[in-house]
Amino acid sequence: MHLRAPSHDHGIASAIWAIVIAVLLWLFMLGIGITKATSFVVAVVAGCVVFLYVRLYGEDEPRRKRAR
Repeated sequence: MHLRAPSHDHGIASAIWAIVIAVLLWLFMLGIGITKATSFVVAVVAGCVVFLYVRLYGEDEPRRKRAR
């Protein structure tokens, strides 16, 4: 029996990356004293950019099976 991780859509992985990075960025900006509104807007925009970047460029091309 070969165990491996369950399959999931690449959009889900992109969304998880975007949410995690946006939350970390938001918390960092709050920690250094940037206002709540500014840090929220910048974190949301950065999260959207990260989502698009990972969605477009983050997926590996499938491997070709070798002929036996």
